[in-house]
Amino acid sequence: MDYNINFPNLHIYLDHVGKSINIGNFPIMYYGIIIACGMMAGLWLACFWAKRTGQNPDTYIDLAIIAIICSLIGARIYYVIFRWDNYRDNLLEIFNLRGGGLAIYGGVIAAIITVFVFSKVKKLPFGRLCDTAGLGLILGQVIGRWGNFFNREAFGGYADNLFAMQLPVSAVRASDITEELWENVITIDGIAYIQVHPTFLYESLWNLVLLFLLLVFFHKRKFEGEVFLWYLLGYGVGRFWIESLRTDQLLIPGIGYPVSMAVAALLVVVSLIWILVGRLKNKGVKDAGFENS
Repeated sequence: MDYNINFPNLHIYLDHVGKSINIGNFPIMYYGIIIACGMMAGLWLACFWAKRTGQNPDTYIDLAIIAIICSLIGARIYYVIFRWDNYRDNLLEIFNLRGGGLAIYGGVIAAIITVFVFSKVKKLPFGRLCDTAGLGLILGQVIGRWGNFFNREAFGGYADNLFAMQLPVSAVRASDITEELWENVITIDGIAYIQVHPTFLYESLWNLVLLFLLLVFFHKRKFEGEVFLWYLLGYGVGRFWIESLRTDQLLIPGIGYPVSMAVAALLVVVSLIWILVGRLKNKGVKDAGFENS
């Protein structure tokens, strides 16, 4: 397999981008390392923000222990459901996470359920937990998306813009290469490349901007839970567009429509309505910022 990854219009040429490092004879995938780094960074931000807003950081450590496990399970179940044809004849492959196969919306749904149950058990405000933990979640996504870079996955169709990325044909799944990509294969020094939208990069940058906006907005929220709703709305808008570019979409059975686009659109609408209703109910509230956290 060829290990080159190029960004020709940025004049960036990476000659050897591996997928793993070896400890003895045991390979550890960069995908897993980056996901773990994203989780740790997200936990740090949640604890930092909890302390800054007068909450107990230990609450978010306890929550993270449960939520991370549940989110990984949810992300995998979501992926497997919509890629069932890949697993129906080899059920043990469902437990093989080393090659990727996690769907973020499955993780988000599982995380929301976990936070809800946690809030009831600990008798803590659900909205407050979502607002604070949500900041950590989006930072985790900013970092975690780079796992797709090392796995050569989650890319879009043919592109020739500033961020266009070239991947060796030998390094990607054949099922992710569309007819349009085959028609635009580029051969450099005897190596065949597809040139694609680096949608993992688009999403990482989108989330980074969204995180910044949420941090600025946090002290201006009118009710607890509003920050997380803005996250769902903002992420949904970006994800709807970015998902439309991807070549490895998970499709709704029988309909053939990308499930992530459908979920993103639904969350945008629901979040917007919820925000408007919440703001009308709390019209006289100055803010629900730091002093009320």
